[in-house]
Amino acid sequence: MALATPVAVRPLARLEVMSTAPPPASVSTAKRVRVHHLREAKTAGRRLTMLTAYDAPTARIFDSAGVDMLLVGDSMGDNMLGHDTTIPTTMDEMVPAVRAVSRAAQRAFVVADLPFGSYEASPQQAHASAVRMLKEGGANAVKIEGGRRIAPHVELLTGAGIPVVGHLGLTPQAENALGGKRVQGRGEEAAAGLLADAEALVAAGAVAVVLEMVPGPLAHRITDALPVPTIGIGAGAGCDGQVLVWLDMAGMADWSPRFARQFGAVGTALAQAAGDYVAAVHDGSFPGPEHTYEA
Repeated sequence: MALATPVAVRPLARLEVMSTAPPPASVSTAKRVRVHHLREAKTAGRRLTMLTAYDAPTARIFDSAGVDMLLVGDSMGDNMLGHDTTIPTTMDEMVPAVRAVSRAAQRAFVVADLPFGSYEASPQQAHASAVRMLKEGGANAVKIEGGRRIAPHVELLTGAGIPVVGHLGLTPQAENALGGKRVQGRGEEAAAGLLADAEALVAAGAVAVVLEMVPGPLAHRITDALPVPTIGIGAGAGCDGQVLVWLDMAGMADWSPRFARQFGAVGTALAQAAGDYVAAVHDGSFPGPEHTYEA
């Protein structure tokens, strides 16, 4: 996902992770969100929610909070593994993360990114990678970047019973070709091309389309034209749903993209907790008698 300008993180007096508020109204009361629930949400005008997740503890929290879709993104590379971009992320790194999230999610629809180099060469390569994500990782669907060029890949996967989520606009795996993290679809020719890409993905069987860093009016236009949900990230409020990298959403990074909103300051709280632990060990107040076994 695209990254941008620094933002200030407010200090916390205490850890603000758990909430007593009831979970928000969800896409479905079903035990597990399925493909047909996504279309039903669009038809009914219910907004879909998606967050990234890379491990079981965070997936469990987001699932319990009522998040509809969990994306095990190749953004794990630049958010969790220390890379500068998503491009170095590998299938061997992705599969264990997908497996952890899938095991933790009791309700959310789990979508796994196919990382750079795992699907572009041919529909057959995409099929082999997608099968691994479902068989080894337990994902409910895969996400791939690109438009008309990868429509044959989507068609083969869909025909094999593998749900596919498309990804258009800023496609981070292609950022070297795009000239960096830049808004896509500006100008009528570019807008028409993006709409054609979206329609080609849906015709090939895509169950949803992520729109990243696309002008709001164009994202709204594409949303109105498609029978499947659009999931926006930096694409305005006219999409059928929204997705954020969870570290941006929760204030875990030193900076956050312009389009993101911080709904907490977990990074500040975690730093405070770690500092308090260090101080308690140094001053001898931890472990105390209540933490020590008797003979």
